[in-house]
Amino acid sequence: MTKKIKNNENLINRPPVVVVLGHVDSGKTSILDAIRKTRVAIKETGGITQHIGAYQIEKEGRKITFIDTPGHEAFSAMRSRGAKVADIAVLVVDSVKGVEPQTKEAISHIKKAEIPLIVALNKIDMTGANPGKTKGELAKEDVLVESMGGKVPSIETSATTGKGIDDLLEMILLLAEMENLKTDLALPAEGVALESHLDSQKGITVNLILTQGVLEIGEIIGTASAFGKIKNIADFQGNSIEKALPSDPIIVFGFEEMPKTGENFKSFSDMDGARASLKIAEKKEIFETAAVLPEQKVLNLILKTDCLGSAEAIEGILKEIPQEKVILRLLKSEAGDIDDGDVKMAKSGRAKIFGFKTKTNPVARDIAERENIRIANFEIIYDLVEEIRRLMEREKAPEMGRINLGKMRVLAKFLEEKNRQVIGGRVLEGSIEKPSQIEIVRNEEIVGQGKLINLQKNKKDADRAEKGQEAGILYEGDGKIEKEDVLVF
Repeated sequence: MTKKIKNNENLINRPPVVVVLGHVDSGKTSILDAIRKTRVAIKETGGITQHIGAYQIEKEGRKITFIDTPGHEAFSAMRSRGAKVADIAVLVVDSVKGVEPQTKEAISHIKKAEIPLIVALNKIDMTGANPGKTKGELAKEDVLVESMGGKVPSIETSATTGKGIDDLLEMILLLAEMENLKTDLALPAEGVALESHLDSQKGITVNLILTQGVLEIGEIIGTASAFGKIKNIADFQGNSIEKALPSDPIIVFGFEEMPKTGENFKSFSDMDGARASLKIAEKKEIFETAAVLPEQKVLNLILKTDCLGSAEAIEGILKEIPQEKVILRLLKSEAGDIDDGDVKMAKSGRAKIFGFKTKTNPVARDIAERENIRIANFEIIYDLVEEIRRLMEREKAPEMGRINLGKMRVLAKFLEEKNRQVIGGRVLEGSIEKPSQIEIVRNEEIVGQGKLINLQKNKKDADRAEKGQEAGILYEGDGKIEKEDVLVF
């Protein structure tokens, strides 16, 4: 993180910065939560509602900073921009399931980052835990732990019982000593941008980790794509502070644009100096506008996410999807809630709107419903990407006058007004999804036709329901739906 400096009276030890990686359900989030709950004193926060992406704990009077990374993609984005954001990596492995696909992916990221590694053999309290077998599987991935003659320390942990958590923290501090992490407080402030958000009240907020120097209110800092004068600094709990020290995870206010995940930042003496020294990156289309061949189709997308890092992670995955038959074109990708401007763009550009951990404002929802424009919200990146893949497959299908998607049996009627009804039912076959046309079938005869306006599962808006699932729908059209009717989508 910091350049080596010799014979300097300002040279001090700094806390290690630790990244925790592993398979999606290996328990890495649970381990981070277990550490946070026992080691972080809860204080009054300064009204910061977004996720900072990092926090700091104390163990035996010494600090450790943890990066609560949203995933391997975000960590990869940091590395790709030359940011050495972490000093030590903790690889969390499920000791019941062993090495899984994302475990191998995490190992690859850690090796490329060239940082020391600690293995946490998690879920050791569960029936079926087999740490010996898991160590053998790790050895096949060229991760040889100390108990098998290697150099990689391993700790048996349980986020549920707390077993091994203290041992893990002690091992992190031991490795930090061996790494001899030093920094010079007299040097200009530098660090890494972890995440950017648009706060409705405070404007652009950026989560940083300081790697050298001291950062204070009023300083001018910049990255390759954004700069600004710091108006306020908050610690990881949202409390206002006057200055930050190396390895501190902080929130700063005052950037004029959102810096990208993983960009290095540094301080400048004045704004002119920042503008002259920094090459401000131009905003470009994320997906190049390529010529569309006659046999190709285009799927236009609008992406809105909780933060810029999530958008970048999703964009990176979408770029890897083969596009020989169907081209993905991203009309817009940014952080923030889905608004009426997005819906109007979707209408003019014939695009689908995808949200990740974000909200849709009421005006946008009303317009989308009226114009029959699809808005899909997701909490998991994998689910969002799989839905886009499914839409691409549908685009590849030959043109047909009609495609039967699925059937639902009506179990209950809830509301009826004019040509609209709210009903509940169970999917009999296939799947039902927005948008689609509906036929009402009673005694094997079609008694009405209309369209699906909205779909809910467990009282939450959804985009589709599969065979065997119960769902509620808002129907608009001719004919009245009755209990025991079959709806064909």
